[in-house]
Parts: sequence; C-alpha cells; structure tokens
Amino acid sequence: MKLLNDFKTFILRGNVVDLAIGIIIGAAFGAVVAALVADLITPLIGIFGKVNFPDLSFTINGSKFLIGQFINAVISFLILAFVVFFFVVRPVNALMARSKVTEETGEPATITTRACPYCKSSIAIDATRCPYCTSEVSQASMA
Repeated sequence: MKLLNDFKTFILRGNVVDLAIGIIIGAAFGAVVAALVADLITPLIGIFGKVNFPDLSFTINGSKFLIGQFINAVISFLILAFVVFFFVVRPVNALMARSKVTEETGEPATITTRACPYCKSSIAIDATRCPYCTSEVSQASMA
C-alpha cells in the first residue's frame, strides 16, 4: 500500500504532469506541422516543377528510397525548430535575463540560492542539508 501511495505522490507532482502535457501537446503540434508540410507546402513546391513531390523516389536493386517523404520530414523538423526557438527558447532566455537584474534599481537581484559543495545542485542559501544528496552543508561551505 505504501508503494502505491509513493507512486501516486510521484505521478501527481507538478513537473511530471507538466512534462506529460508538454509531450502530448508537442506530439499533436508535430502532427499538425507534418500535415501542413505534406498537404500544403510540398504541393506548392511541386507546382513549379510539375512533380508530385511527396511521391518522389528512386529504386536501387529493389530498394525504394522515398526522397519526397524524407524532404517532408526535414521541412517539418525545420518548422518545428523555428517555432520552438522563437516562441519558447528566446522568450525564456529573455525572462531569465530579466530576473537576474531587478527593474527598479538595475542592481543584481538578491541571492537566495547557493551550490551544494558535494553535488553542485542549487539549494537555499540558509539550508543546513542538501535536499538532493542529503549531505550536511554549513555556512562556511557557501560557494
């Protein structure tokens, strides 16, 4: 019974649920981008060359190489990478840079964490024990 309660506590932690939601939304977004590329972008490219682009392939010794589908996958990846970079990575980096310096004074924000001298994890500045490696830390060991 304790094992079941421990599992329930683990699953209901915020970061596990957030990760699961992120994976589900990411997979759905990937499917939408793949459909966009296969159904709209590559047919538009095919208009200029009058080639059915997704069916583009060649055969060597009975092995069929699907070049068109590979190019669709590459275009889908590039679109996903573009969206993630410009709509996730850049805003998060800007937010992190803004949190390092307070807006009112321009001074560095008050330091509230320090590195554990044993496992190098970020711990509260007044902690006496690391919550990650459970080592005892003292005020003298502040980094």
